[in-house]
Amino acid sequence: MKTFTLRGIKESPPYMHDGRCLTLEDTVEFFNLILQLNLTSQEKADLVAFMRQL
Repeated sequence: MKTFTLRGIKESPPYMHDGRCLTLEDTVEFFNLILQLNLTSQEKADLVAFMRQL
């Protein structure tokens, strides 16, 4: 399966194939709910911060 690189992800909103997630925070929350990851607020913030650095 071909996937896009995460490099420069912060500069390419909206996210998802149909543009349903307008921000990285929305995208992280979407997958947190769909995949039932049960991430804490701090974990979600850390993940978004990491993606902004790519």
